[in-house]
Amino acid sequence: MLELDELVMDFSGFKAVNGCSFRVEKGSITGLIGPNGAGKTTLFNLIAGALQPTSGRIRFLGEDVTPLASHQLFHKGLVRTFQIPHEFHKLTALENLMVVPPAQPGERLFSNWFAWAQVKTSEADIEKRAYETLEFLELSHVAHEPAGNLSGGQKKLLELGRTMMTDAKLVLLDEPAAGVNRTLLRKLEAKIEILNKERGYTFILIEHDMEMIEKLCAPVVCMAEGQVLIEGDFQTVRSNPQVLEAYLGETTGDAA
Repeated sequence: MLELDELVMDFSGFKAVNGCSFRVEKGSITGLIGPNGAGKTTLFNLIAGALQPTSGRIRFLGEDVTPLASHQLFHKGLVRTFQIPHEFHKLTALENLMVVPPAQPGERLFSNWFAWAQVKTSEADIEKRAYETLEFLELSHVAHEPAGNLSGGQKKLLELGRTMMTDAKLVLLDEPAAGVNRTLLRKLEAKIEILNKERGYTFILIEHDMEMIEKLCAPVVCMAEGQVLIEGDFQTVRSNPQVLEAYLGETTGDAA
């Protein structure tokens, strides 16, 4: 589904991403781990079209999408969430979901004047879908609560819900466990797993919570200094001496 070919992101001589290459298979949950400063979020920004690489290529569903911006990738089914949720804090949880679907008739002035029945029907369909999404996420009880009042875990669930309001094919999740209590984290894991196994979503997941990575992700890609250090199943990556030293702060002797 996604191919990264020798990606480089050079910031005035500092290579935050330095020749990064790997593939993401359709239907997988790929874990992306590495120490702070390894280049993970910069890589996400490249994949999502927020940054243009200095060199290298990005292919999505066989198409070279390297020069495309975020809004263009959104329409192709590549979407992302953020470590710090980007909700519309004054809108309700329900409204945060309803604004997501593109090309709504109500966005056009002409339609509001001369095709109001179409606008009304479309909004009713979108509202129904938004309520169903909140029910799936177990957030129905906060449907009419301003999103800014939700807890950190509820906001992460809402971010996931916003991806469900699109025709998402590949979802980039940036540290979904950050700031989430353990109870809501288990719920978030369960929803990601259902979306992957039952609804066909493909995920790339940046995370420092190794329990979450072990439970959800195969394969796991470890980055260090802007490069792929190793790729494989969780146990292979977890026990690699370079990973233990560079990321987990352990040596082979410590692990033994």
